[in-house]
Amino acid sequence: MSQTRRISRRSFMHRIAATGATGAAVPYFVPAGVLAGPGRPGANDKIGVGLIGCGGMGTANLTACAGRADVAVTGTCDVWKSRRETVAAQFKGTAKPYHDYREMLQAKDIDAVIIATPPHWHCRIAVDACEAGKDLYLQKPMTIHVGESFAVRNAVRKHKRVCQIGTQIHAGENYRRVVEYIRSGKLGPISVARTFNVMNQGPEGIGNEPNSDPPADLDWDRWVGPVPMQRYNPLAVQNAYNNCSFMAFSGGWTPGMAPHIVDLPVWALDLGFPEVTYCSGGRYTIKDAGDAPDVQEVLWQYPGFTMTWMMSLVNSFAFDFGRGEPARRLGIYFHGVNGTLYANYDMHQVVPEGTRLKDPQPPEKSIPPSPGHEYEWLDCIRSRKQPSCNPDYHCRIDVPIGLANLSMNLRRAIRFDPLKEKIVDDEAARLAVPTYRGPWKFPAKYA
Repeated sequence: MSQTRRISRRSFMHRIAATGATGAAVPYFVPAGVLAGPGRPGANDKIGVGLIGCGGMGTANLTACAGRADVAVTGTCDVWKSRRETVAAQFKGTAKPYHDYREMLQAKDIDAVIIATPPHWHCRIAVDACEAGKDLYLQKPMTIHVGESFAVRNAVRKHKRVCQIGTQIHAGENYRRVVEYIRSGKLGPISVARTFNVMNQGPEGIGNEPNSDPPADLDWDRWVGPVPMQRYNPLAVQNAYNNCSFMAFSGGWTPGMAPHIVDLPVWALDLGFPEVTYCSGGRYTIKDAGDAPDVQEVLWQYPGFTMTWMMSLVNSFAFDFGRGEPARRLGIYFHGVNGTLYANYDMHQVVPEGTRLKDPQPPEKSIPPSPGHEYEWLDCIRSRKQPSCNPDYHCRIDVPIGLANLSMNLRRAIRFDPLKEKIVDDEAARLAVPTYRGPWKFPAKYA
């Protein structure tokens, strides 16, 4: 299976439909952790991979991993019985279904886990995986809150785990060419990067399914987990798209999409943490079962540089990236003295500033192709090197997004000290660390 092409959510789902998962199951194997020691599989050992969160994206990640001969799927975990058993059946003979992820993390035949639960669970499960000595592929958004972001990073550091954050577009060739062009200096000094994701759900949003009793085979209390208890709504659990309309479970559409898009300027310009973050937004038009904002405008101030983010659920006009018929559109603009480069997942184009851009030709390729985001993670499990989207890198994406939501909620700018990695505002710093619903506890020792 070729892994060099761009891996998108859509192509993942096509791949599942086309290839299935049953062919990847190998009934007899010795897990990597047994022969070579925890986290250090030998050349002939299989990596035992488990999935926590058996929805569409997690199943796609698992299918990609299972395409390698050195991987065995050894566990599936979900608090929704039908989901975990459906995926386990695809890997019959090797995969055991689990209801409690903590039990799965103690299994000897699990070397690494894919965490693809709703985002409100990411921090707690990721930290527990690190403490259990498991490597992890953690779907984006890495976390919802600033305090959670540092907790995951610090747990990965302390326990020396290999962790890849699931921003699959980072593996694409187009992003590599953009990074090379920006770093070539051809555009001259770049003062501003503009990023956005827009669509038009209309005032009806995702719809108004009423709250109801959960399905009999869904453990709703466990699904809600560390956030305040609320009534079951079928839209919240239907898919990742609808889940973005429920703030407690997702943080909204900015954490839902910005990790893929903000990634490009952070990578190309090697951005650290912003010194000031301001976000204006709210729920102005949509009246559906959710509560997430339908508009957000973010400004991040870095030393000598500004980055912006625009999110709309109620208008899909996207400048050079399309207009007219409603559609989901996204893009990134780099504005330099000599010209502008604009890009999305699949293309990029350079617009010169008159004659200031002396040499518009792209530089020689210098960033090697990716074997695929999941394959890179698996390779790193063997080498014990960190993959490209490890939490040390991804914190520089995740923390600004968390600061943006915090600024929107407090309705003021949030100042951050990049050297101390601290919010310079006592109230904001306190609210950046969530209080978990018992019996779950925020992993404060890593924050």
